[in-house]
Amino acid sequence: MSDPFALDDEAAAPSPSPRAAGPRPVPLDAPWLQSLNPEQFQAVTTTDGPVLVLSGAGTGKTKVLTSRLAHILASGLAQPWQCLAVTFTNRAAREMKERVGQLVGPVADGIWLGTFHSLCLRILRSHAEAVGLGGDFTVLDSDDQMRVLKQVMADTHVDPKAMPPQGLMATIQRWKDRAVTPEKASAEGGADGQAKALYRAYQERLRALNACDFGDLLLHVLTVFLTDAEVLARWQARFRYLLVDEYQDTNVAQYLWLRLLAQTHRNICCVGDDDQSIYSWRGAEVGNILRFEKDFPGARVVRLESNYRSTPHILAAASALIANNAGRLGKTLRPGLVHDSDVIEKIRTKAVWDGEAEARLVVEEIETLQRRGERLASMAILVRAGFQTREFEERLITTGIPYRVIGGPRFYERLEIRDAMAYLRLVVSASDGLAFERIVNTPKRGLGEAAIQTIHMVARAGQVALLEAARRLVGTDELKPKARQALARFIEDMDRWRSLLDSMPHAELAATILDESGYVDMWKADKSADAPGRVENLKELVAALEEYESLPSFLEHVALVMENDSRAELDSVVIMTLHGAKGLEFDSVFLPGWEEEVFPHARALAESGTSGLEEERRLAYVGLTRARKRVLVSFAANRRIYNQWKSQLPSRFVEELPESHVERSGERGLHGGLAESKAAWNDPAWSRARFGQPRQAAAPTTWSQAKPRESEGGFKPGQRVFHEKFGTGTVLSLDGNKLEIAFDKAGTKKVLDSFVSSV
Repeated sequence: MSDPFALDDEAAAPSPSPRAAGPRPVPLDAPWLQSLNPEQFQAVTTTDGPVLVLSGAGTGKTKVLTSRLAHILASGLAQPWQCLAVTFTNRAAREMKERVGQLVGPVADGIWLGTFHSLCLRILRSHAEAVGLGGDFTVLDSDDQMRVLKQVMADTHVDPKAMPPQGLMATIQRWKDRAVTPEKASAEGGADGQAKALYRAYQERLRALNACDFGDLLLHVLTVFLTDAEVLARWQARFRYLLVDEYQDTNVAQYLWLRLLAQTHRNICCVGDDDQSIYSWRGAEVGNILRFEKDFPGARVVRLESNYRSTPHILAAASALIANNAGRLGKTLRPGLVHDSDVIEKIRTKAVWDGEAEARLVVEEIETLQRRGERLASMAILVRAGFQTREFEERLITTGIPYRVIGGPRFYERLEIRDAMAYLRLVVSASDGLAFERIVNTPKRGLGEAAIQTIHMVARAGQVALLEAARRLVGTDELKPKARQALARFIEDMDRWRSLLDSMPHAELAATILDESGYVDMWKADKSADAPGRVENLKELVAALEEYESLPSFLEHVALVMENDSRAELDSVVIMTLHGAKGLEFDSVFLPGWEEEVFPHARALAESGTSGLEEERRLAYVGLTRARKRVLVSFAANRRIYNQWKSQLPSRFVEELPESHVERSGERGLHGGLAESKAAWNDPAWSRARFGQPRQAAAPTTWSQAKPRESEGGFKPGQRVFHEKFGTGTVLSLDGNKLEIAFDKAGTKKVLDSFVSSV
């Protein structure tokens, strides 16, 4: 059946849609109603008025969405083109359309089903002139957006070094996500007050180019709706039923768009899980789902709580953990399947000595499961931050276990790691032309394509390495003075770093190179969402160097690692971040790094306080509920973070797991027990972090503010002691069972006395 209001680029706004022929009774044995549990049946058949479906992890939300669409169409409540179904990804949209098509046939093709951006693009084609665009406008990708912004900055004489374009673009996109036009943008939006003016100039340039970016698709449609009541009324009349997937992930602009469209018929059904709202860093507002009943008075709330994925122990532990969040609507997952009680495993928590021991533990567990006949692809290592993957990758490579990193490249294949390695390679080998090409103008040094081509010409003519060719050009007038000066500084840096190869510890040298080259500062100035993670990865790279005798031996190791085939076509262990794992499921899930400041992440606590802590807890909930059969949570007593060894506290999330569903091991002697850790979380220093107040210099810096007492090991200041990892040292001071020790080779460290023995 065709859509009588189908639109093309030149079509005017649609006329109000005719009413459907009338409802038809649907037999209870209809295919889409079969196998629904009572909660799902209610969500599918409650078709009148606003409905919020709180769908817990593994409770069948996609089944509910597709069955509801099929039921509306089969019941004659609406024609296909009168139904609007919104998803967040094209993959989810394709899956939903295929499943509805299997239930009701080709009629499903007429449904307005897609992502927010694709649906708004269809609407905007009909009203482009209202926002100063032609109907054939272009949607720019991220590279083109940045090119336009840089042109605007150049025309207005804004120094990109003083105001990084990436940071400005991030500010502009945040405004668009919150439906803020240039006229309404705050003058305090950053960039010394210039951001608002540059936002306006950027939008004007886009209009002149007859173009828009992805943020404009929603923003422009909202502008049309809010400035033309007749157009809004037509679209409101058109869509009799609205269905929204992952409602907890909507931003302000998406939320406003949905509210406007739902005002006439009020038949809006939003499916989501407030306990899985983990994307605030990209604009998601958990408050959208929390206030649904206020936005739509009289709304029905249906809770899907029967989980068809995980064991009772996993569900009970996840429910107990998330119950510690105050900002939630509340639901409790229960098993929807019958499990064999003889094989149900409790969640296991395991304390280990350090990150290396943690990697050994996890890989040994994987090998054990593999020997028992379980597929590697059914196992996943889910980390909080990307830098954590290195130790697991190297251990898997050492043991020959195939793995793949989902949602990002393997550690040594990441952009920032390849750049850093190029610096190190060129310092070790002056003839490494590929390394020279990669970093001679990274970060930007004013060396354009013409200068690079000249260096290549001299290298070919003299049959010398590129670095040597550059050295020769510095003494001539072949290059412009500015480029020649930049190249001279680069060569001087290389010569100085090479002179330090034999005298400076190689890890310290690597840190010096990345610092003095300006490469780390380049990423620190970058305001994109992944920039902080790239800085963390660089620090992890420097830490990795300490495990090798020299810089050349490390480079040889990495070369061998890079040669290792990821064997993605084979049965492989999955490594990914917790953020990337949402929506996936595995038989066995390994959750490493459950330590304070790692998870919950220190930055989340410092920047967002209580709301940040609650989102971190939701992330832990997501991690637990990815598992079908078993979960291993691990945490280290010591961890090398940013090339410094630190004594770690177990995450507060470990303590929040209920004893009756958890099997704990390895804690005695490593952490002093969870009770002592809990005391530390509640001390004044941690309270400041939890509520977003940064720790000040005058504040105590010890992990715990517990009352000082005699060291349990009987140690005294001045006593000589031995530590398994740091060697021999002298006790400087005591703080309960923690010692500050000046080690002969490792420097001053704070450690637990259970790892120290008298000399």
